[in-house]
Amino acid sequence: MSDAAAKRAARAIDALRRGWPVRVGGLTLVAIETGAAAELFAGGQVKGILLSSARAATLKLANQFAAADTQLPVLIAPPSELDAALSLAIADPSLDLRYPFKGPFAALPLEQPEAAQVAMELAREAGLLPAFLLVESDADAEFAPADLAAFQNADNLCIAARARLPVSAAEDAELVAYRSVADAADHVALVVGQRDGSPPVIRLHSECLTGDVLGSLKCDCGPQLHEALHQIADAQWGVLLYLRQEGRGIGLVNKLRAYALQDQGFDTVDANIRLGFAVDARDFSVAAQMLRLLSISEVRLLTNNPEKVAGLEAEGIKVAERLPLKIAANPHNAHYLATKRDRTGHKL
Repeated sequence: MSDAAAKRAARAIDALRRGWPVRVGGLTLVAIETGAAAELFAGGQVKGILLSSARAATLKLANQFAAADTQLPVLIAPPSELDAALSLAIADPSLDLRYPFKGPFAALPLEQPEAAQVAMELAREAGLLPAFLLVESDADAEFAPADLAAFQNADNLCIAARARLPVSAAEDAELVAYRSVADAADHVALVVGQRDGSPPVIRLHSECLTGDVLGSLKCDCGPQLHEALHQIADAQWGVLLYLRQEGRGIGLVNKLRAYALQDQGFDTVDANIRLGFAVDARDFSVAAQMLRLLSISEVRLLTNNPEKVAGLEAEGIKVAERLPLKIAANPHNAHYLATKRDRTGHKL
């Protein structure tokens, strides 16, 4: 996979975040969240609205012939009164209680299904809603669907810097920073203790601003992070991998939208799906590459999530032992923890 393809994907993601048109396969798209400018609607450039299959189901589009494949995104004709506010209301399920009356909508034939599916994934990589305006406009970035695989290839990662970093859980620690030719997110690993021939105790911790920094009670991320650091410090040696995959890979803003949906009665699984994302969109091949760059091929993994075990082993990292991470529930996260147990297979 070429650096050039990965960089094309990075430019497309940056353009979407800035609200610029992007050519994805045969579609010229503008992200509704960032690019729904008044001149697009006034100039008649909007030819359709591209929505995720989950959003289409919520809007009762799945029974229309053009939207009959429930796994594909759906293209709808723009309503005559379409403007930036209405386009966002159509796209964002967290606004449904505020703007309940939408439609009916007419689905259009989706002539570029592969490009449309890739666009949904590009939106997730950009931390945006998976919803676009199909426009007639010059594109600021060109993107081929095959470029996405190059962007997501964990082999792009390399060690960029490392330094000694005493922390409260362990004074004998080193912080290792990783950088990619494509992705601007810098993952880090905290190596604790003296390396020997034993498998290290490893924790894969996905970034959680609300839990790790602000002390959110809605999740167990902050307590898990600190408990993991202490268990790693108590072992012979170990590594905390801090992965820049906020909100299980959907980004901070979309995570807050999921929180808003949870306040409306949806659990964490259904909230992600309703937004048009996977239940868990994280990529554990990144963690495997970080370990390989540290010359670690066998680990004792601190996790309650069997998907992390499977994800590492699929990438060739042997999990010699799974170590549970027990955190007490509180009134704000008890339902969240039960959902992880009952719907995503977490176990102690």
